[in-house]
Amino acid sequence: MPKISVVVPCYNEQDALPLFYREITRVAGEMNYAQFEFIFIDDGSRDDTLPLLRQFAAADARVRFVSFSRNFGKEAGMLAGLEAATGDFVALMDADLQDPPALLPELYKAVTEEGYDCAATRRTTREGEPPIRSFFARMFYKIINRISDADIVDGARDYRLMRRSVVDAILSMREYNRFSKGIFGWVGFRTKWVPYVNVERAAGETKWSFWKLFLYSLEGIAAFSTAPLAIASVLGFLLCVIAFLYIVVIVAKTLLFGEAVGGWPSMMCIILFLGGIQLFCMGILGQYLAKTYLETKKRPVYLVRETEKGVK
Repeated sequence: MPKISVVVPCYNEQDALPLFYREITRVAGEMNYAQFEFIFIDDGSRDDTLPLLRQFAAADARVRFVSFSRNFGKEAGMLAGLEAATGDFVALMDADLQDPPALLPELYKAVTEEGYDCAATRRTTREGEPPIRSFFARMFYKIINRISDADIVDGARDYRLMRRSVVDAILSMREYNRFSKGIFGWVGFRTKWVPYVNVERAAGETKWSFWKLFLYSLEGIAAFSTAPLAIASVLGFLLCVIAFLYIVVIVAKTLLFGEAVGGWPSMMCIILFLGGIQLFCMGILGQYLAKTYLETKKRPVYLVRETEKGVK
């Protein structure tokens, strides 16, 4: 029988975990044509997430867990889960039930019967989200698809089922600064997109604030595009052209009408504008230098403190 590994990153999900575990085991029971293992990644939770995972593992031999030494972020959690998975197929989903486990049979059918290498989900609506957050999310997808070679579908979730070959391709990308949505698109393979209506969290609170999502989007742009560096170069060139034309105008006015007394307000505006552009371009360079610096350190993406086999 084929084996499906279900990878579930968790951070402070004590309220949602019992509901998720009940639902995923129900779905696994209906899919009696496959074996299952459930791999929960405790991303340094500060609530009772880890004790719950210990209980699940003690009562169910299919449950495995990896507990980090501290909070390393969801990207690290997904990587740890993919590395720990031993199944012929690997599914990624969240513990808050916004990724409905009931869709898993449909994803499995797409991969095993329809010839796809990966079946992924995308939300058709963003009901329940603040309008400004939805607007910026859509803008991000448009921008990243225009300036990079990563194919990221609007509304795409991390919830997907992949063949082992796809998982191996993802694991071959060893960068420290990870942006999984971009990695999924970059590796390619035949992917079927399964749409579904947005589902509210079953319990608990979201860990993603607007500011965290904004920083995450910057991570994605820096990871899969050098367009910001080109923008900085173009801005510098345009300012040089404008400065040259302005010099010509000043020289011509001086020769024709004599020297005019310049005003401080206009001078200060020009200085502040040019200074702002320079700092903006330096900030772009700094972002890429920072990413390069972190990559060259070769630090591990995460550190494990405990698994279902005991404390390390």
